[in-house]
Amino acid sequence: MQPSLLENLYTAAQVRELDRRAIEDHGVPGYSLMTCAGQAAFDRLRERWPEARRIGVLCGPGNNGGDGYVIARLARAAGLGCWVLEAGDPARLKGDAARARADWVQAGGTPFSGAAPWPEADVLVDALLGTGLDRAVEGALGGLIDAINASGLPVLAVDIPSGLHADTGAVLGRAVRAAVTVSLIGLKTGLFTGEGPACCGEVVFDPLDVPEAVYRDLPPAATRLDAACIQRLGLRARSAHKGHFGHVLVVGGDRGMPGAVRLAGEAAARSGAGLVSVATHPDHAPLLPLARPELMVHGVATPADLSPLLARATVLAVGPGLGQGDWGRALLGRLLETGLPLVLDADALNLLAQEGARRDDWVLTPHPGEAARLLGRDTASVQADRLAAAREIQARYGGVCVLKGAGTVIRDAEGTAICTGGNPGMASGGMGDVLTGIIAGLLAQGLSTVLAARLGVCAHAEAADRAARAGERGLLASDLLTELRGVVNP
Repeated sequence: MQPSLLENLYTAAQVRELDRRAIEDHGVPGYSLMTCAGQAAFDRLRERWPEARRIGVLCGPGNNGGDGYVIARLARAAGLGCWVLEAGDPARLKGDAARARADWVQAGGTPFSGAAPWPEADVLVDALLGTGLDRAVEGALGGLIDAINASGLPVLAVDIPSGLHADTGAVLGRAVRAAVTVSLIGLKTGLFTGEGPACCGEVVFDPLDVPEAVYRDLPPAATRLDAACIQRLGLRARSAHKGHFGHVLVVGGDRGMPGAVRLAGEAAARSGAGLVSVATHPDHAPLLPLARPELMVHGVATPADLSPLLARATVLAVGPGLGQGDWGRALLGRLLETGLPLVLDADALNLLAQEGARRDDWVLTPHPGEAARLLGRDTASVQADRLAAAREIQARYGGVCVLKGAGTVIRDAEGTAICTGGNPGMASGGMGDVLTGIIAGLLAQGLSTVLAARLGVCAHAEAADRAARAGERGLLASDLLTELRGVVNP
């Protein structure tokens, strides 16, 4: 398998084009692809559930259903008990899907249709709906999806869980919750962001031996990132000193919110910045060095107090605990006047949404609510198409947009990346402050905004995954700090 096929993510339309090229331009019979798809899915089922003896296959009225008939035929040939529930009128099947059903019947398969309760099964195969779905699932098909999820049985989804939008990762009314998804020919963007990770379970990829030439001259819609990309940080020179690795100035922490800037500052230091200063409200400035003496903490009451700090800084991290009052607004206004690269988070983004500005040397790190405010819309519309939202924020505000959440989307002027690391334990306060510090720390070490954002997101996710080995529930943002040094020293 080409390594790039595990990194490249495609839209449903692009995968259909790959399928067309294989069949029409390279002479691969469509039924051969369908047979290979069924075999790949069946092999994975046997590998994941070797003790399973009864398989239930739910086949829809299209090619996804055709894959299901192949799986059912293979299951019978292997001596397994197997029943097939046909959704819709099988007489409407065409082409390769109709041939797959005919081969299954000829091998002794008996049609079955009807609502639950179904015959007994150890594993269910979801071959109801493919990647072409673009509207809410209702009626009988919706009822089948509900019954699959209510069965309590493990589910293998063929290509994509039914009901999940292949491009956006949005659930169209309802969607199957699979334990394993076998993605075919090309990995789809929607498997890795939004609700995709929750619906797909483990994602397994099989290119079905499609010729390499099929993929040429078709740029992917996005790039898949994981912890392996952190290797790009490399080793430091033995002659290095702190002046080589930049000076991060973290600005934020209005009254009552000193923890946010402390987390961001320590994350910048742990990710390798040479020096880290914190500019925060005078009321609690003396307290922060007690917890982390390596941070140089300064109380700032007015924008003028920032001037000597800005003279020494190389990167600004702005927003953790900043607030949206007069103090935070005035400080942000002064910081935007500088020519220093910035990482903006939290209330810096909320203020930016009110004032508006555009720069090419900053990284914006909104969660979906902040993204909605930046775009002047509601959070649900952002989550309905996270890639489009990140693309629009970047086009409007410039720089790099990091849209946080399950399957964080990193969008720059040239393209899109999706981080596949991280876990639900990260749904707790302060995680974004840590990410802000990590990205700022990498920027300070000379990385570009694009590379700092991509590697920073992956380092953040990997630190969280390591910290979650003790359990996801109760994971704290500060738990990542103890793991971060090991992550950025691959």
